Amino acid sequence: MTVLESGHANSFKNGVIYSPQEEKRIVQELNDQAEFNLQEGNLYYVVSSRWFIGWQRYTEKDGEDCEMNGNTADLPNSAERPGPIDNSDLILNVNSGDADNLELLRTLEEGQHYVLVPEEVWKKLLEWYNGGPPLPRKLISQGAINKKFNVEVYPLSLKLTDSRDNSQSDISFSKKASTLELYEKVCALKGLPQDKVQIWDYFNEKKQCILVPSGNKTLEEANLQMDQHILLEVRNVGEVSAGLGVISTGNELALVPMEPSRSAVTIAGGPAFSNGYSTRYSSNLYSGLSTSSTAENGGHDSNGSQKKKEKGGLAGLQNLGNTCFMNSALQCLFHTAPLVEYFLQNYTDEINKQNPLGMHGELAISFGDLLREMWSSGRTSIAPRHFKGKLARFAPQFSGYNQHDSQELLAFLLDGLHEDLNRVKQKPYIEMKDSDGRPDEEYAEECWRSHKARNDSIIVDTCQGQYKSTLVCPVCNKISITFDPFMYLSLPLPSMTNRTMTVTVLYTNGVGLPMPYTVTVSKHGCCRDLIQALGTACCLKNDESLLLAEVYDHKIYRYMESAMESLSSIKDDEHIVAYRVPKKLGLKKLEIVHQSTEKKLLGSPLVNYLQEEPQTVADVCIAITSILSPLRKAHVPLIKNHSEKENGSSSGGNDETDNGFINDTAGCKCSSDLPFQLTVTEDRLSSIGRQIDDDYVRSSSFLRVTLHWTDNVHELYDISYLEDFPEVCKSGFTAKKTRQEAVSLFSCMDAFLKEEPLGPDDMWYCPNCKEHRQASKKLDLWKLPEILVIHLKRFSYSRYFKNKLDTFVSFPIQNLELDKYVKEKDSSNAPYIYELYAISNHYGGLGGGHYSAYAKLIEDDKWYHFDDSHVSPVSEADIKTSAAYVLFYRRVKV
Repeated sequence: MTVLESGHANSFKNGVIYSPQEEKRIVQELNDQAEFNLQEGNLYYVVSSRWFIGWQRYTEKDGEDCEMNGNTADLPNSAERPGPIDNSDLILNVNSGDADNLELLRTLEEGQHYVLVPEEVWKKLLEWYNGGPPLPRKLISQGAINKKFNVEVYPLSLKLTDSRDNSQSDISFSKKASTLELYEKVCALKGLPQDKVQIWDYFNEKKQCILVPSGNKTLEEANLQMDQHILLEVRNVGEVSAGLGVISTGNELALVPMEPSRSAVTIAGGPAFSNGYSTRYSSNLYSGLSTSSTAENGGHDSNGSQKKKEKGGLAGLQNLGNTCFMNSALQCLFHTAPLVEYFLQNYTDEINKQNPLGMHGELAISFGDLLREMWSSGRTSIAPRHFKGKLARFAPQFSGYNQHDSQELLAFLLDGLHEDLNRVKQKPYIEMKDSDGRPDEEYAEECWRSHKARNDSIIVDTCQGQYKSTLVCPVCNKISITFDPFMYLSLPLPSMTNRTMTVTVLYTNGVGLPMPYTVTVSKHGCCRDLIQALGTACCLKNDESLLLAEVYDHKIYRYMESAMESLSSIKDDEHIVAYRVPKKLGLKKLEIVHQSTEKKLLGSPLVNYLQEEPQTVADVCIAITSILSPLRKAHVPLIKNHSEKENGSSSGGNDETDNGFINDTAGCKCSSDLPFQLTVTEDRLSSIGRQIDDDYVRSSSFLRVTLHWTDNVHELYDISYLEDFPEVCKSGFTAKKTRQEAVSLFSCMDAFLKEEPLGPDDMWYCPNCKEHRQASKKLDLWKLPEILVIHLKRFSYSRYFKNKLDTFVSFPIQNLELDKYVKEKDSSNAPYIYELYAISNHYGGLGGGHYSAYAKLIEDDKWYHFDDSHVSPVSEADIKTSAAYVLFYRRVKV
């Protein structure tokens, strides 16, 4: 074991510290062990990212493996050994002095503000560095179907109100704690016997229901929310509170208050609402639903006078703790006419409780109940607690109180509703066949029938369309066509798909100086796209092509000779050059690197080509002289021919051919004829070699030489042309942001449907080649649904950064015509024209931000802004903003 004696003995046992590499190895092993032994109840510790990144840089030296996505601008750049662990920037009550009740700031995000380390890793870091304070958290399992382990960073904090004196106290529990544990802790805190206590769910300081003490029901299942109130009532044994009735909550019986004016809403479209209005669809259904006592009295108030009904669909959704993402997505779905019509009717028969891919129908029932309540509550805001509880149960990724992505929730919700309402109870096995050259219409219909045989629901009926996907093998040109269903379109923004690159083009025949060119290419394109753009910019001749190369440390690190290599392989800080090379076959490549008198490499490498015969050192010398000729400060003969050396007379200089290669090779016998020395470069990454000779030139198919510059050579050439090359243009993460122009929704659609190569991590197995190939892929829209959901990809992620584009996308509100994009024409020949009816908006950055929704009330020509609980009218002219994130369109029926 490697240890180093150190003066930091106060932080370590026995006065020694491990080397950075040894620390990294130990932590990695302990991490692997913890991952292998995941068990509910395991302890993890919260550690400040600020300190942990410093430790990573110390153990990695250059910090290349630090994959933190936060803003690290204020972190030290050095790889010095960090000081003691410091978690003070994470703690709300850091000066409280109560080490057992330290509370974390509520705005923290994992990865950006803190990391989680297993208990054994924490112990080891504490042993090496001391510090703290320790912030232990337990590992819990969540999810009813697919169990998922999560560290409960924020335990459930509840506000206990004692009804005897209205005193309040804060108590914390794990979300997995039972309601029985809640009773036990409250009774111990108040010194009361359990049989004299009843605890109410006191959300919004209103009695919701009595929490029944049970060892089987968790606080999470009881739908208790962070920071909500619970009410303690002390009663005499046998006393029953007035006004209590009994309803089923699904798992057990619980006491709930019965409101005199309204009975409980039945699930899955029961007989009718208690307000007297039928749940069957009618032209005035949406505006008629109401829970007011007026509606129950036949539309008259207590004095018998006629009163106007409250308009349905204008209820807000209360924020339960960073749930604006959920509220925004739900409001868009709650104003989708086919879904509203469906869930306001009796859909009991279509609930699929046997589907292993579904949620036993519980998600659909909870969604339907919330939708019915939303359309029946007038303008009263609703707390979607029960739905959030179901969501956390079936999708643990959305549990907790951090901000999430509304589009990701929409994707899960649409898929989950489909599986819960799938009319196919037993999915048949269907073996998909190849197209085998059949017409697209025939094969597409077969694929859609196969899909519908396994997937048939209201979601498929209204929200699913069909792609045509074409893959082409770059080697054998094998074409593969598939037709796949889709639920929504994720469109890239052109400003995210395009990439500006500055590349220097160098001649290989010495007819011109190096010249930088700035071109715009697709970020998801390939080297072929970059070559085409550069070729146009530099006026490439018909007998020339471009050879791309990456230059690192003044040497050619690699050639990018595959036209289909993805441009994503070129990082923002890499130095790329392009050489104008002849298309003529049979030439021998000559690669030249430059070295100063101080034995340091300088400038950018050059490339030239030798003719087939002869191949001697003289040919190498002439090729080098040719390529350097544009850099001469003045014309000085550099190569003496044979008669010059013997007779001292000039032969009239060197003749050049049309292609720039010097043909006079009679006199040059070795590199001593040049004002600099040449040596053989043993490999691409080395600059040390032996003296060049004819044997090397003749025997090598690829020549690599080092040109040693002397002081007098600098007087002949201006090498600055080879030194001042611009780098590849930096992308938006590091470049100064400029005001972005608006882009149209159609340009986003064009970028989405553009042919592009698959990524290196997404290779396609070619059945002809029997190899994985980086095929080119082309998407086409074949069939569009009644409800078209369009997701604008504003967020991008890389290894070190995450970014949001606030580009304004100009989208039509009426008359979105998509006929030109759709390959299959409707049997009725009706046009594909859509109108906008809802928008999910995202404001602010990635660290938090805020979601809201715009929605057009069904059968009304008015738009409303749904901002959590607050609902307000908004003009149509104001709904087009740069915050638009997910667009909801419905097809106009002709």
